[in-house]
Amino acid sequence: MAEIKTLIQLFVAFAKIGFTSFGGTSMIPLIMEEMSSHGWMNQADLSNLIAIAEMTPGSLGVNCATFAGTKTAGMIGGAAAVLGVLCPTLTLTLAAAIFFHKFRESKVMGYIMMFVKPICIGMIVQVLVSLSMQNYVADSGWVDPLAIGIGVVCFYLLRKRKMSVPKVIGVAAVLGLVCFGVL
Repeated sequence: MAEIKTLIQLFVAFAKIGFTSFGGTSMIPLIMEEMSSHGWMNQADLSNLIAIAEMTPGSLGVNCATFAGTKTAGMIGGAAAVLGVLCPTLTLTLAAAIFFHKFRESKVMGYIMMFVKPICIGMIVQVLVSLSMQNYVADSGWVDPLAIGIGVVCFYLLRKRKMSVPKVIGVAAVLGLVCFGVL
């Protein structure tokens, strides 16, 4: 069983990383410094940690915290490090929820939301248009009927056949490989 002192140190170290970095690769120097200064990992361990965290799906910070905490103090250490690195996100989300709940009925909040909702919808539409242009318009500038066909098949599989998203992604990948001459 890991010492309480080590668990607290892991939590504090990763909370400091979470609060002082901007996520992603900007965390790497801070993680390396914390791991070396406490003597939890050597350079080879750190290199492996970063390589594994980069290859694994998910946030680099959470992956590094999980691996470093687990290596240092077992599963409980992994949990302490992950809670530490997520502390800024959890704190800001909690503060936003409290703020929103407190001022939910406020006229000012109503006016703010009148502007925020259309902006969010506009951002979603912009992403939709951008992705559609990237996926359904060929380099020549014309709409690609094969890409549209794959999109229609995927939509049909999702909506009418209720196929799971991972399966539909697999079908789309195979259709893309076949239709665009890779296979």
